[in-house]
Amino acid sequence: MALFAVVWRYTNDTRLLDEIRPLHRDYLQDMVKQGVVRQAGPFRDGSGGLLVYDVADETELAKRIGEDPFSINGVIVESHSWPWAPVVGPLAD
Repeated sequence: MALFAVVWRYTNDTRLLDEIRPLHRDYLQDMVKQGVVRQAGPFRDGSGGLLVYDVADETELAKRIGEDPFSINGVIVESHSWPWAPVVGPLAD
């Protein structure tokens, strides 16, 4: 498995964001239980979020992101991901 850091920028449509957020959080909780999402949370300004995925490769990462209610419903307007190798802290090898 490999860790990926993912940064999202959300739509400015706060009504849509508020409507879909409960579905998104339920999805993330399931991904946490499966060990796929290791950390996730929004930026304090509400503009987007940061997630750490633990997946086999970029193909699985894209699949998991694509299944997220935020993706399905157009909440994410920009997404960037990087393979990540933490060296300090609880996620370090």
